[in-house]
Amino acid sequence: MAEEDDTSDKTEDPTQKRLDEALERGDVVKSQELNTWFVIAGATLVLSNFSGWIGDKITMPLRNLIAKSWEIPTDGPGLIALARSLEYAVITAIGVPLLLLAIAAIAGNMVQHRIVFSGEPLKPKLSKISPASGFKRIFGKQAGVNFAKGLFKVIALGTVMVMILWPERLRLESLVRLDPAALLGITQSLTLHLMGAVVAFLALVAIGDYLFQYRQWFERLKMSRQEMKEEFKQSEGDPHVKGRIRQLRVARMKKRMMAAVPKASVIITNPTHYSVALQYDRGMSAPVCVAKGVDHLAFKIREIAKAHDIPIIENVQLARALYATVEVDAEIPVEHYHAVAEIIGYVMGLRRTFSGRRL
Repeated sequence: MAEEDDTSDKTEDPTQKRLDEALERGDVVKSQELNTWFVIAGATLVLSNFSGWIGDKITMPLRNLIAKSWEIPTDGPGLIALARSLEYAVITAIGVPLLLLAIAAIAGNMVQHRIVFSGEPLKPKLSKISPASGFKRIFGKQAGVNFAKGLFKVIALGTVMVMILWPERLRLESLVRLDPAALLGITQSLTLHLMGAVVAFLALVAIGDYLFQYRQWFERLKMSRQEMKEEFKQSEGDPHVKGRIRQLRVARMKKRMMAAVPKASVIITNPTHYSVALQYDRGMSAPVCVAKGVDHLAFKIREIAKAHDIPIIENVQLARALYATVEVDAEIPVEHYHAVAEIIGYVMGLRRTFSGRRL
């Protein structure tokens, strides 16, 4: 466990970003009791299912060794071959059980957190050799909890073992007179009974310890309001900077719209508030909004349109509808095709008329 910090001002739950950072540096929930339970449960499973198989795999080579001991070469190569054959027999016998125990140990960690590869815990820290930090670790809250937990386990497990073995005390006394072959079966049965009770008891201890460790870990990662603000600034950006960037974007957009107004075919306005500049050329599938604005910007659009002899048509409802539904550089919605087509047709008719008069 990491050293205890003063968390009096840390009242806010940790953000997902803080939890991810803790995971990356190897700061995760770690309950040794849960790991122990998985290993003991795995050992119980191995003992109940593989004890006979392990015994047979080891017994047969040893029987052959004793039965044919006079045939075994005693020179160097012969003894090496004998040792190698016994080694293979032992590995074959205990390989699968050991693999199961390894899987149980890994599972004990994986149920608590996902696999983490981090070199952070290996980095040298002065706090690890600091007398003050060492004193806190020895006499701190976590050390007290560990001592109380260990004492409780010793007392509770001792009680469980006494409750199981006490009714068998007379039977245990008679085991010294039994044949070794019979003794093995009784011992195995009693051991499995005892380990089953231990596994059941340790399951309760493991669950309680995991919940406690999770709470400790979560409390340690809690944040103060200042830390929340700093993280928000880092992830979302400084509000002042974001506001300035937004202003620059709006300014660039306005400049680009004003430059596009001379290309417009018509300006549709609500004289007091809205202006929408539309461009339409032959071959286009639909008119395109090249600029739009409200209040001062609307007046600016009309001013540029007058300077370039672009027709300005007043249509209160259409101007409002287009401003609300069409984006700059986008085609107008289908529902406005008819109304806009009438206006553009009228504007084109005016242009033809004026062109004829000039001719």
